[in-house]
Amino acid sequence: MRSRVVPDDGRRAVGRALALGVVGVGGRLDAEPADLAAAVAAVATRHDERTAARLERFAAVPDGAEAWTRDADGVFHRGVLTGGWRHDPDPLAWELDLTHVRPCRWDAAAPPPAVVEAFARGGLNFQRVRRA
Repeated sequence: MRSRVVPDDGRRAVGRALALGVVGVGGRLDAEPADLAAAVAAVATRHDERTAARLERFAAVPDGAEAWTRDADGVFHRGVLTGGWRHDPDPLAWELDLTHVRPCRWDAAAPPPAVVEAFARGGLNFQRVRRA
């Protein structure tokens, strides 16, 4: 979970996500979307189809799915998604490019090897990690 456009390498975005109990993806919008379909269409127009498809995949992940991130100190955190997509209109969310969020319960945890490998490859953006 990290935006590619955040100049601080995502540390502030991760800190905000952990503090608010959310997991999210980027795709800044200039106006509040009415719903997910409007958000996807607006992201496709403002950014590109690939970013819009990522938003659709993110929103479709089932509740109960795990999310992993690392904080500024390198500590891994395991999250469990607990609700559906929403757009965060807060100016700080826009600044950090973490505007598309879902509720997530976070705990510091030891990651499985597949998660460590994904992060070692630079796996800091929204992606599926398959456990062996």
